Amino acid sequence: MASPKNEGFLTEEQRETLRIAAQNAELLSSSPRSPNKTGIHEFHEKGKGGGGGRSPVAGARHVRRTHSGKLVRVKKDGAGGKGTWGKLLDSGPDSYIDPNDPNYDSGEEPYQLEGATVLNPVHDYKKSILTIIKEYFSTGDVELATTELRDLDSDEHHHLFVKKLVSMAMDRHNKEKEMASVLLSALYANVISSAQISHGFFMLLESVDDLALDILDAVDVLALFLARAVVDEILPPAFLTRAKKMLPESSKSLCVIQTAEKSYLSAPHHAEFVEQKWGGTTHNTVEEVKKKISVLLREYVENGDTAEACRCIRELGVSFFHHEVVKRALILAVEIQTAEPLILKLLKKASEEFLISPSQMAKGFSRVSESLDDLSLDVPAAKVLFENIVNKAISDRWLDPSFCKSSGTDDEKRDEGYDKSRKYKEAVADIIREYFLSDDIPELIRSLEDLAAPEYNPIFIKKLITLAMDRKKREKEKASVLLSALSMEIISRDDVVNGFIMLLESAEDTALDILDASNELALFLARAVIDDVLAPLNLEEINSKLPKNCRGRETVLMARSLVSARHAGERLLRCWGGGTGWAVEDAKDKIIKLLEEYESGGDIGEACQCIRDLAMPFFIHEVVKKALVMAMEKKNDRLLDLLQKCFSEGLITIYQMTKGFSRVKEGLDDIALDIPNAQIKFQFYLEHARQLGWLLPTF
Repeated sequence: MASPKNEGFLTEEQRETLRIAAQNAELLSSSPRSPNKTGIHEFHEKGKGGGGGRSPVAGARHVRRTHSGKLVRVKKDGAGGKGTWGKLLDSGPDSYIDPNDPNYDSGEEPYQLEGATVLNPVHDYKKSILTIIKEYFSTGDVELATTELRDLDSDEHHHLFVKKLVSMAMDRHNKEKEMASVLLSALYANVISSAQISHGFFMLLESVDDLALDILDAVDVLALFLARAVVDEILPPAFLTRAKKMLPESSKSLCVIQTAEKSYLSAPHHAEFVEQKWGGTTHNTVEEVKKKISVLLREYVENGDTAEACRCIRELGVSFFHHEVVKRALILAVEIQTAEPLILKLLKKASEEFLISPSQMAKGFSRVSESLDDLSLDVPAAKVLFENIVNKAISDRWLDPSFCKSSGTDDEKRDEGYDKSRKYKEAVADIIREYFLSDDIPELIRSLEDLAAPEYNPIFIKKLITLAMDRKKREKEKASVLLSALSMEIISRDDVVNGFIMLLESAEDTALDILDASNELALFLARAVIDDVLAPLNLEEINSKLPKNCRGRETVLMARSLVSARHAGERLLRCWGGGTGWAVEDAKDKIIKLLEEYESGGDIGEACQCIRDLAMPFFIHEVVKKALVMAMEKKNDRLLDLLQKCFSEGLITIYQMTKGFSRVKEGLDDIALDIPNAQIKFQFYLEHARQLGWLLPTF
């Protein structure tokens, strides 16, 4: 042991041990709490300077620097010694993580920043709408496109959809242009707001210079889209004026607005002209397709090029209308017997290539079979010639043999009931056509009463809507108004339900001549609900009575969505131009005002005159309904005196009175929310009405 006087000096062995300790500290010790290299060297230098105390070796291994800069001795914690991995928390700049360390934790590995995809909702929205638009142009399914766009849940970006839809349609055929305008009109207010549509069209105006690089007639096409949007009432006319002020004077966008105003919106009958510019109405589109089919068949008979004829049929893009190709081809084969071999060759090839489906082929043959009587007037041997064609088609296996079995049942149907039904259909068809010309509802009612066949009322409804669907919007509006007038007057709600069931069951047959039959039927159904001709629950009833795989079920679902949409009443009342629909709304306002004036002390004679001035005898049930509700709400039974006066003078018929009471009865649950004793009051009014003979005995 060294003497006290030699305590400050190190032996050679001690110096060597200190050197090794310093090296270990540099390599292995990395904890901030452990003495760093500088601290050890400083302490070493002090030791060499002869500082007293214990061995510097021990001090060097167990010292640390304080915040004040002093080195202090710490307790040994067993880390950082020779041959060890150091303390668990050692993390000095020169340290590294050894996977073989017993205390190794993968979480201590250095972090590395990796690139991540930045979410861009606008980019994702654009990709989604591109798919929706392409699919819509392929299928023409407005309801599907509406649902998919609504499911995106990105209302704030819908102006981009407007721009993309129109710009894509501008570079396509008239068919797609018409489809784009139809879709925008369907989406308006329900899915896309007026502000978003205006924003989308303004973006199109701003980009017309770029569009013109790829679309030569971009100015004229976009001008027509603008005019169509104004005619369809999805863009206000003031939009054009506002857009002029916001666009640069040198751009083509001003030319677009000027073209829209001068060439389209200022022309006589501009609404009809703009709507028909791209084939407009469904009726015109059907006629156009029929003409194309006739032309391609006659060209085929002349040149005999089967492949070219198949290509033309494929380019028509109306696979659901191929039965018309079959029908016209067969009629041509019957009329021109020398063309029969070519026609059979074409139909066989179209069947083998699955260009014309077996169902479309059978429909085409069925339609010719049904019109053989008329065809025989021009070609006496038509029936024999047609039977020969049928036999050849079946033997060559491109016509289903079941066709002969189904067509053989026609003669069995010619019984007395069938003849009576056929005569009724012919009679009501004339009555309906006359109504479309005269707009005389009372005369139509008298004509129906003269037929004295109330059991055929559903057939009348089917015929009315079928004839209206193949005409313009004016006739469609008239048909809906007539349904409202006849409801409870001479036609019951059950008749209406059964009539729509018959229509929906034969929807596929209706689509033979009316391409957009499903959408038209959905509008008629929804409009009937809005006009109180049908109750919303009747849609469920109709749906439950249709076959499971019936196309009509899709139509009922579409009608249900139309009725449940926002502002459904306003949109459906003007779905076909809305002239009469808005008149009904005006009539409701007038009825409320005249009842309020009478209730507050007005003259009963003047109130009756106001009801007479409405000139809407089919809508008087609304007077009854609102009078009863107002009497409950105001607790003023004076309104019953008005109903008695109107009934005694014939202003309100027993049918209209009964319908008014039935409408109040149906809505009692809702009325009771505002008038708690509504049920009691209604029972009192009901007994009063029965005593005075206001109601039908069946009510």
